[in-house]
Amino acid sequence: MTASKSSRARNARIAAQAGPARNAAKGGTTVKNGSTARTSNTARTSSAARTGGAGTVTRDRNGRDRARTGAARTGAAGSGAAARGSQTVEVRDAVAERGPAPWLQIATLVLALAGLGVSIYLTIAHFTESALAGCSESGLVNCTKVTTSPESYVFGIPVAVLGLAFFVFAAAIMSPWAWQSARREIHLARIVSVVVGIGFVLYLIYAELFIIGSICLYCTSVHAITFVLFVLTVLAAAAWGLKPGAAWKFKFARQLRLAPQPD
Repeated sequence: MTASKSSRARNARIAAQAGPARNAAKGGTTVKNGSTARTSNTARTSSAARTGGAGTVTRDRNGRDRARTGAARTGAAGSGAAARGSQTVEVRDAVAERGPAPWLQIATLVLALAGLGVSIYLTIAHFTESALAGCSESGLVNCTKVTTSPESYVFGIPVAVLGLAFFVFAAAIMSPWAWQSARREIHLARIVSVVVGIGFVLYLIYAELFIIGSICLYCTSVHAITFVLFVLTVLAAAAWGLKPGAAWKFKFARQLRLAPQPD
């Protein structure tokens, strides 16, 4: 009995000592499990962070690649637009170098030659004092009265001679060679001549209607030719410009288009 009791007491003490150890072991396991859980959570978090970061980097790279691709496309489009603009300006340069339309060049030359022919005839009739063919000598239409009146002289020079000089110059200045010339002063001289010519025509019409009281059919034909030349010359200057002024303008525009643009 005594041995049995002592054995039981010993076992109880051993069991009492072993209990805290087991609990400590169990607590350690729990702690280990917790640290494992924390480690796992940390790993997952860092993995997620890494994954998110990688995803962000990938998106950024894709975005940059797209931006670069867009910039390349924009650059290509800009190059194409610059090329088309250059071609357009080159065409305009070619048009400016040729001058106005061929029909206008030919029409003005024909008109100038017609006026020159009439002026030659009037000059001959003035100095020979011969009657003008097919012209009435009475009434409103009276060529002799007009060509022999005091108003047939300007500054002591016969009007027929002044008309002859004008159309000699007009025949030269209205030629295709002059229209296509690159000298600006030629085109300025053309405009000045027709402006002076139309001003002189207005004076002669006033003199015929209000001073002389008669008109001359040959003089009227010269007036009409001068008026048409004036209109065509002004329209040509407005539509095609003055060379080399027009060519310089298109060349300057081309240089601006092809110049590199600042970033």
